[in-house]
Amino acid sequence: MEIQAKACIAVDAMGADKGPSEIVAAVRLAFDAFPDLSPILLVGQETVLKPIVEGAGLASHPKLRIVHASQIVDMDDKPLQAMKQKRDSSMARSIELVKDEEAAVVVSCGNTGTLMASGTIRLRTMDGVERPALATVMPRQKGHFVLIDAGANPLAKAEHLVHNAVLGSDYCKHVLGNQSPRVGLMTIGTEEGKGNETTNAANELLKKISGIINYHGPVEGFQLFEDVVDVVVCDGFTGNVILKTCESLFKCLFKDFLGDEIRRNPLRQFGYLCSKGAYDAIRTQLNPDRYGGAPLLGLKGNILKAHGSSNREAVMNAIRIANEIISKDLNSQITGDIEKANRFIFPEIN
Repeated sequence: MEIQAKACIAVDAMGADKGPSEIVAAVRLAFDAFPDLSPILLVGQETVLKPIVEGAGLASHPKLRIVHASQIVDMDDKPLQAMKQKRDSSMARSIELVKDEEAAVVVSCGNTGTLMASGTIRLRTMDGVERPALATVMPRQKGHFVLIDAGANPLAKAEHLVHNAVLGSDYCKHVLGNQSPRVGLMTIGTEEGKGNETTNAANELLKKISGIINYHGPVEGFQLFEDVVDVVVCDGFTGNVILKTCESLFKCLFKDFLGDEIRRNPLRQFGYLCSKGAYDAIRTQLNPDRYGGAPLLGLKGNILKAHGSSNREAVMNAIRIANEIISKDLNSQITGDIEKANRFIFPEIN
């Protein structure tokens, strides 16, 4: 079977904390779980990957091909240094495959800063978008919400926040399957004028594009985990603080605080055993592995960032999301909506 270039998923096999064996195991899981999965280009050191692929029984798989890259971007590498000195890294080669239209999406667990910088410089932002934004899926009551931006653009202007709203809404709609996602702007109060100059200006602009997105209005921090909105829009500084605070809280709550309290006496331990099903369901809901990776939206190519410590199930889900991005032709959807939004943001160019 001949692999069609533009439909491929380029998987960076060398950048994960758990090593290439875990990535190959994830690829195997993805092929088993999703019969219609797009072809995969496994990028990394061929001498390392070939025996692992053979051991996983994938050597003759018609939808898998190894693409050799001699270098590896380490987690502690500085982005500019890595881009200059490691031009043949698995990460750089994966991005080049998308740039050259040999693949449609990059999936990488590697160095976040280098991935975002390399992707932005090599792929460039799509027409009408000045800054890309990182979207991550977060659990909430009765489901999940998309947090955007989660760290790509710390200093955002009002128009960037509007673009984030369009990017997040289209991702939620076309990839996650919510046909009319409610979009909220993160601020310190729901009353008009309660935020800073940037959020107040963004709020006024977002009202104007209500025909393009389903704008709910400003939201506060305590509303994030209620069933209020499906997309939360903010600058990258605020979003990254929210993301890392929540990750730490979820981890401490279930692994430390709750565990310590349960072990204090036998009665609590018995109660835990009786309620174990409920605790397991909550832990599953809060588990970031089920959401796969975070896409860097607004580029001319697609990049999906998985956590550096992702296990095979998390990487498998990232590959699943990458496949959805391809099948739904996400960037084409975004391009049209950004063009419409910019007519309201920049009326002078009409």
